[in-house]
Amino acid sequence: MVIGIIIIALILVYIFIQYNSLVKSNNLVKEAFSTMDVYLKKRWELVPNLVETVKGYAKYEKETFSEITKLRTNSYDTMTTNNKINMNEQLTQEISKIMAISENYPELKASDNFSQLSKNLTKIEDDIANSRKYYNGTVRILNNQIQMFPSNIVAKIFGFKQANMFEAKSEEKNNVKVEL
Repeated sequence: MVIGIIIIALILVYIFIQYNSLVKSNNLVKEAFSTMDVYLKKRWELVPNLVETVKGYAKYEKETFSEITKLRTNSYDTMTTNNKINMNEQLTQEISKIMAISENYPELKASDNFSQLSKNLTKIEDDIANSRKYYNGTVRILNNQIQMFPSNIVAKIFGFKQANMFEAKSEEKNNVKVEL
């Protein structure tokens, strides 16, 4: 009888420890996304300034500008995490197009305003890359706990779900080219 109580107590202690570990990992994933989200929002807010600067020089590139305008019709703050990730992927493609357009306009590249915006964009892109690494690391730890025995049993009992990695699409794996 005493041995049975000790075994049950040990099992309960193990469950509590695993549960707390899963909660900690889940909170780290949320924190990591929140950090990355700050940089994504900075980029989101920088793009209209970049577009306006390029528009002044490249009046014939309306398709790219209308795509970015369409992307920005949604309020960033009201988007879900998945919407933010999808919007980021689309925005990255459009930024690449803007930078390609700038190659055709030497006077644009020489503009102080464009130069400063390009530097800011480069810094933000670096920050996003670093925060993406941290986010993906925390997701990996959480997903390992959810998938590996015996913590997967506790995860299933308490309904923990795997988080999605923030992965670059194949076209996104090439750096956004910013020439100053």
